[in-house]
Amino acid sequence: MKAPRRALAAGTAVLAAAVLAGCGTGDDGPAAAAPEPARATATLPAATKTPEGTLLVADFGSDTVTFVDPEKGPIDSVRVGKAPYGLTVGEDGRAWVATAEGVAVVDTAARKRVDRIPYETETGPVTTGEYRGGGMGIALAPDGEHVYVGVNVPDGNGVLEVIDTGEREVTDTVPVGRRPFDVDVSKDGREVYATDHDSFDVTVVRADSLKPRRIEVAPYGTEGGLGSWLKPHYTAVRPADGKLLLPFEGEKLVVLDPRTGDYDVEKMTANTHQHGATVTDDGTLYAVGTGPIDPDADEGPSLTVRTKDGKERVIPLDGPHEDVAVSEDGRTAYVTGGFTRDGYWNGISVVDTENGSVRRLPAGERPLGIAVL
Repeated sequence: MKAPRRALAAGTAVLAAAVLAGCGTGDDGPAAAAPEPARATATLPAATKTPEGTLLVADFGSDTVTFVDPEKGPIDSVRVGKAPYGLTVGEDGRAWVATAEGVAVVDTAARKRVDRIPYETETGPVTTGEYRGGGMGIALAPDGEHVYVGVNVPDGNGVLEVIDTGEREVTDTVPVGRRPFDVDVSKDGREVYATDHDSFDVTVVRADSLKPRRIEVAPYGTEGGLGSWLKPHYTAVRPADGKLLLPFEGEKLVVLDPRTGDYDVEKMTANTHQHGATVTDDGTLYAVGTGPIDPDADEGPSLTVRTKDGKERVIPLDGPHEDVAVSEDGRTAYVTGGFTRDGYWNGISVVDTENGSVRRLPAGERPLGIAVL
């Protein structure tokens, strides 16, 4: 660990003006002049069923989700609600999209919105930007019967809302921590995990009783409070044992046992501010590096590919990125360039995980959440 890290937590306000990436408090800045890929002209007739392998991204800078051909670029878009953030797709092909206005339900085969479910929680005026109220992380239960969405309540603690997918309505609400960036579900569906960015914790919720239990996850401490950049962002549930994997700063991987609340810290090597994370069935972790907190000490954007035995490959990327999805065969990773903060760009980095090559693909407006259909 580099010596300045704890100082950075307290000195965020000074650094924020000069850095590319970060998660302190404040308004969204202007988009940085990162090079963008040329717009593709691919089109798909509305009557044509969406091909398998198409990418679906949430356009945080707009009110749409965009369907993206992984070779050619955007093929269609569907209006879902203002500032869509996370999304999840079931085996039936329905996508559930967390927007500022409610959870939209999209038929991905037909490419049309079939519903939008309002939140039970009062989140204030519908707005855009990093700190807007409304849905953030979202996950689907393994049996497909419930969707869990983390709802940000500006200036307060968040809420986990439970949606009955058959009735398409909110049935329960559960208190969680501040700004639930990510929501995940255990493999057996018995527990739900909300990653609470601004309160340095993960809320573990029993699916049967909906009883919450918050666990502090702060390997750098909590110095700096809301102004700190050293907070949890996204979580991946390890298939082998159900432990939670949370990357921090390309330096530390927290391996949290949600049953006991204990965690170990393993070394990471990317040395960059990290956001999105996912893990494949073979235990490979993919962690998105958005860029440096301190450009004089930290490395730039990257994708870390970490095998289950802890060996890492760090693949450099151009410009900040937010979230990641992986092809079924594990040979390609798709990393969205939307980013929750300033410096976003309107595309996806397509990464060959075998040879490390990267190409840029246009994809909607400030794409955040992503899934492979």
